[in-house]
Amino acid sequence: MATDALIERILAASDGPSSSAIDALHELLDDAAIEASAMPKSVAEAARLVGLSTHTLRYYEQEGLVRPARNASGYREYSAFDLRRLVFLTRMRLSGMTMTDLKRYILLVEQGPSTIPERRRIMLDQQDRITRQIRELGLALETTEYKIRVYDGHPEG
Repeated sequence: MATDALIERILAASDGPSSSAIDALHELLDDAAIEASAMPKSVAEAARLVGLSTHTLRYYEQEGLVRPARNASGYREYSAFDLRRLVFLTRMRLSGMTMTDLKRYILLVEQGPSTIPERRRIMLDQQDRITRQIRELGLALETTEYKIRVYDGHPEG
């Protein structure tokens, strides 16, 4: 499936990750599924597609997280590979991964398969942080729901 369609499917999942959105995410993260014939996107098109500002895309480029090609006029052109990397970056940032960790991870990716054990360690550490964050958010939701129930019994607040 085209990168654009996969990204839109993921971002349209408003009620949480459905099996369809998760399947789309897995396909996006599989470099073997990248379509070579996809037309590159301008910085504005790429920003719209992945839900980031053009400023953020330029910042990610400045930090070495993504390296879009330049066309003959010098404008950035985001390939399907670049767009897929941006999806990964946005998911990791949303989950609280630091820029330092992201830069380290991308550097390791670019060094090749010999760095897989270290990349796996980074992802395991991130998984632990996300799991803890989910537990904390669950408690925050429970606290909020409790207060709503209390206020339902006392309309004056």
